Amino acid sequence: MSMSSGEGTPARGLWWWERRRSALLDAGLAALAALECAAGGYSFVGDRLHLGPVPTIAAMVIGGLGGATLLVRRRWPAIPVLVSIVLVPGLFGILLVVVSLYTLAGTWTWPSRRRPVLALCVAVFLETFGMVLFSLLTSAPNPGETLPPTWVFTLIAALVSLGLTVLPVVTGLYLGARRRLVESLKDRAHGLETELDLLAEQARERARRARLEERTRIAREMHDVVAHRVSLMVVHAGALERIVGKDPEKAANSARLMAETGRQALNELREILGVLRMSEERVDGAPAAGLAELPRLVDQSRAAGMTVTFKVTGSGPRYTGEAEQTAYRVVQEGLTNAHKHAGGARVSVLLAYVPNGVRVAVVNGRSGGGEQVALPSGGNGLVGMRERVLALGGSFLAGPERDGGFRVEAMLPSRLAVRSDPLT
Repeated sequence: MSMSSGEGTPARGLWWWERRRSALLDAGLAALAALECAAGGYSFVGDRLHLGPVPTIAAMVIGGLGGATLLVRRRWPAIPVLVSIVLVPGLFGILLVVVSLYTLAGTWTWPSRRRPVLALCVAVFLETFGMVLFSLLTSAPNPGETLPPTWVFTLIAALVSLGLTVLPVVTGLYLGARRRLVESLKDRAHGLETELDLLAEQARERARRARLEERTRIAREMHDVVAHRVSLMVVHAGALERIVGKDPEKAANSARLMAETGRQALNELREILGVLRMSEERVDGAPAAGLAELPRLVDQSRAAGMTVTFKVTGSGPRYTGEAEQTAYRVVQEGLTNAHKHAGGARVSVLLAYVPNGVRVAVVNGRSGGGEQVALPSGGNGLVGMRERVLALGGSFLAGPERDGGFRVEAMLPSRLAVRSDPLT
């Protein structure tokens, strides 16, 4: 709050100074116009008409009050103009006429009030022209002088009227339009500045979301790779510990499987850490994990001692790399959960091509009493799978079965297909 108050103080100070300067200017102009009109009233009534002191004083007072109407020229610009129309027949109040017409033309809204403004300006012009011409035609010449032709007086009256009325109006119109243009440009600049601030804020928010999404994606990839591969390695290590003294050949086979699983885990970690994005090819040039590699994934779990079957129904097109990798990760996560929580249970892996897409499912029965893999579980695997599938417009299901088993299933829509020929 203190910052905003501090930032607003200079603007408020400038606004106050502008108001004060305008008030002082109006007061000065009103004072000068009042003196001029009062002097004009004295000259017209006292010197020319010789009506005596009382009418002369009344004319001076009326003239002074008329000139003082410039105090309200900004708020009610028509009032000084109307007063000048009353005083013009007395041929006094030149400053009042000029300033009032200038203010009227510069402050009234155009073109919504064009007709009233034009009517007042024309009225002042015609009245001024008539009174100046009347004054010139009725003036008595000095002895020995010859008066010029009437057209000369008409021309002089027209020029004087134009100078007193048209010139202030044109100047007021120009300066008023210029002021409104500047204000419009300031408002537009302020609007653009606000819009730029909003766009910058939106860009920062998009960047923040992009960072969070990328961080979440990398975390999902790391979890998928580490959880599955490490669970297989732990299973093989446990088997190796039990049979190393009884069956050296089988122990050696388990050791080879552990080494192969470890190399696969390192290879996938290199892909994630080296590329940091979902790509169509692995770092070593092999195709990205997809539907075609599901049999190999099942064989790895079978080699680790899991009783697992793999079934493919129907045929379908190839899908985008991201879609196939998502389906692969779903099966991988289902097998990992079976290793962790359903030791000894029978596991079924299903790949089904249906008219509206492709479906993958991993279903394990009730735990068969086998050895449980002692691996920590943060509960993030299924959450990450759900996010992956839903981001592609598919559906995801993970939950217990009626017989005590567990099902992990995902359905990806057919719009993710990239080729019309079925997988062979």
